[in-house]
Amino acid sequence: MAEITAAAVKELRDRSGAGMMDCKKALSEANGDMEAAVDWLRAKGLAAAQKKSSRTAAEGLVGVAVAGTKGVAVEVNSETDFVAKNDQFQDFVRTAADIALSSGAADAETLSAQAYPAGGTVAEKLVANIATIGENQNLRRVAQLEVSQGVVVPYVHNAAAPGLGKIGVLVALEGDAPADVLEPLGKQLAMHIAAAFPLALSAADIDPALLERERAIATEKAAESGKPAEIVAKMVDGAVAKFAKEQALLSQLFVMDNKTPVADVVAKAAKEAGASITLKNYVRFQLGEGIEKEVSDFAAEVAAAAGV
Repeated sequence: MAEITAAAVKELRDRSGAGMMDCKKALSEANGDMEAAVDWLRAKGLAAAQKKSSRTAAEGLVGVAVAGTKGVAVEVNSETDFVAKNDQFQDFVRTAADIALSSGAADAETLSAQAYPAGGTVAEKLVANIATIGENQNLRRVAQLEVSQGVVVPYVHNAAAPGLGKIGVLVALEGDAPADVLEPLGKQLAMHIAAAFPLALSAADIDPALLERERAIATEKAAESGKPAEIVAKMVDGAVAKFAKEQALLSQLFVMDNKTPVADVVAKAAKEAGASITLKNYVRFQLGEGIEKEVSDFAAEVAAAAGV
């Protein structure tokens, strides 16, 4: 059996919100596997569904830039938040976003190879920044959005500077509605996306593997009800459908009123404008999303002292 460390228990507590003893038991049942332990807690009703934002750890900045019907988001990581406030670092992130927008680079590798205005490539400039700033940095990811007609609206939450912050969102609205209709609608939708962190545009776009994971959890939970198999099957289908509805942007309830599905918000705006509006796609970058930060030795020592 894998050793259950104080650091692992603390991480599971942070991710799940479950009690210390429940986390220790979950890790024991899962033989130390963190993801399996989260699923075990959820199947037992001891933890809520994990939000995408619950595992954000790396420092740095997300940058967004738009030009007409195109938009780009980039994430550049650093070791500390102190560097994210550095003018040289901010200028690099801002410039990298502009280069991605003008070049059409849609991934970090392609962007890294692009020419940097001061000479050399983006990758070479990053290496030079590491040397002068004295801290490791990484161009982590890039995403592009474009519409044939309409707008791409940017939004930055927790902005450190114009176009730079902890969460960057792009909303692609396609249609023939005027810009004075599309821009404020896009801004509201972007704010919703920043707050609600949908997993996909529609239920059909959600990763099938993620839905299967939810089905497995729902099946285990429903089986404990002791109800007939046909009832259990309906309970499982209902749970998975509810999950998909809550995680898909178009079916999420708009955060501005918490009662209207986002799809209806867009349809209403189109009707009032007497024009076509389609929410084509979106990008949501949250700094450090999906990167696990190691628990510090000090934190582990504190947990151990507490008897974990």
